[in-house]
Amino acid sequence: MTFDRRDAIKLAGLSALALNAPATLAAAPRDKWGRGYENQRIPDLGNGTFRNPVISGDRPDPAVLKDGTDYYLTFSSFDSYPGLTIWHSRDLVNWQPRKAALTRNIGSVWAVSLEKHKGRYFLYIPVKASPNDIYVIWADHIDGPWSDPVPLGLHNHIDPCHAVGEDGSRWLFLSGGDRVRLSDDGLSLAGKVEHVYDPWRYPDTWDVEGFSPEGPKIHFHGGWFYMITAVGGTAGPPTGHMVIAARSRSIHGPWEQHPGNPLVRTKSVGEAWWSRGHASLIEAPDGSWWSLYHGFENGYWTLGRQCLLDPVEWTKDGWFRMTGGDLSRPIRKPRGGTALRHGMALSDDFSAPLALGSKWSFFRPAPDEAKRLRVDGGALHFAGKGAAPSSGSPLLLIAGDTSYRFECDIEIAPGGTAGLVLFYDDKLYAGLGFDEKRFVTHQYGIERGRPANPHGRRMRLRVTNRQHIVSYHTSGDGGQTWQRFDRGMEVSGYHHNVRGGFLMLRPGLYSAGPGEAVFRDFRFEALPG
Repeated sequence: MTFDRRDAIKLAGLSALALNAPATLAAAPRDKWGRGYENQRIPDLGNGTFRNPVISGDRPDPAVLKDGTDYYLTFSSFDSYPGLTIWHSRDLVNWQPRKAALTRNIGSVWAVSLEKHKGRYFLYIPVKASPNDIYVIWADHIDGPWSDPVPLGLHNHIDPCHAVGEDGSRWLFLSGGDRVRLSDDGLSLAGKVEHVYDPWRYPDTWDVEGFSPEGPKIHFHGGWFYMITAVGGTAGPPTGHMVIAARSRSIHGPWEQHPGNPLVRTKSVGEAWWSRGHASLIEAPDGSWWSLYHGFENGYWTLGRQCLLDPVEWTKDGWFRMTGGDLSRPIRKPRGGTALRHGMALSDDFSAPLALGSKWSFFRPAPDEAKRLRVDGGALHFAGKGAAPSSGSPLLLIAGDTSYRFECDIEIAPGGTAGLVLFYDDKLYAGLGFDEKRFVTHQYGIERGRPANPHGRRMRLRVTNRQHIVSYHTSGDGGQTWQRFDRGMEVSGYHHNVRGGFLMLRPGLYSAGPGEAVFRDFRFEALPG
């Protein structure tokens, strides 16, 4: 039996345009990042250069704020709560998570605007709910406490961007080229939605998901207001999503299209990063300029849209351009600033309060979901809910490596079920769990094989995800010896272009049925490749 490149493309779920690409699926080297906690890849190469992504895993729609010598960044968190974790950097390359700004479930959180105005921090938050709306929360310190969300009554728009006009007026720019005026305190509307900009249109021969003008970002620089917009659809064909720009001398327009549109676009499925878009501009400590945006890693839609950093050059005519090319190669870091230790450990010995929001999060939780959790004596006590991961709000992590394994000691209550999962959403997940008599195999979002469980109510489970090939191991003696479970999986199709939802495949824990499951010594390790 032969296996050629055409077969590989089919297995990855790619469109027919890949057949004409000159490069292989693994166009970018996957073994040349720096390494941090638990061998996780990090951007800083330690030699004055960095490699994208700057924050790996599902970090879509980056909203960045420069606050003196500090930089703060957050991302769409969709159905994960606590959500809108704030990340901190002093050099734009090395980032640390701080605290989650949003703790109450108000719906699926899309692209936000993070701003500071007259000493106060604001987050403008679009949600998909019943009805859809845009909320605002505020705080006097970046770590909170943040206010309770206030709905603005904007039911037909997404992707707000806060902007201040030359006359001090406050505005939200919205999807579709619209805007609305805000009150002086930024907490309510002071006018009606109006259409102010018709985005640049790409040739109709390009393969895109749809026009979808979204993610406007307003920046004032050198006497101009610049509006950066995403068009082409955020997923779908790898060549769809792109970055365009326009400018105006006034916040009120008229807007002049950038002569070089689009500024960023994936042109071939062989490039290292697909569907690049939703860009912001930011000034580095050394006065250089950069753009943060998101993209899918070649062949890894399962990791979601990852955060990318692209150098920016201002041109003599007052425009700008991105200079990082396809971002497949190392890039010289901006100078100045202090390099923080990047990322965080994902392992957890449960000896301290659970890091909800910064590390762990629930999927689509009920208002009292956190009451299911109790940390005591080096163990996480996780009350059961529902009958399976689909009905039980699992506890999840964001893992940003293409290969990794995770394991945990699990003890179940009589009648209970618990285990480890790779979870996209409540309709699409994989994993292995057990009750006191049988295993339960989770495949394609359903519960399948039920072989006998020889270990009883306590065992150690391990899940290995090596470039989408998943294997399971079990141990009845605390991990001294392991037995391979007789069921493997391939999960490259567990992603948005199959299921929708704009999510990623995340490792985690679940507890179902009566009583509490007790989780001890959770370990995570990134693997080569």
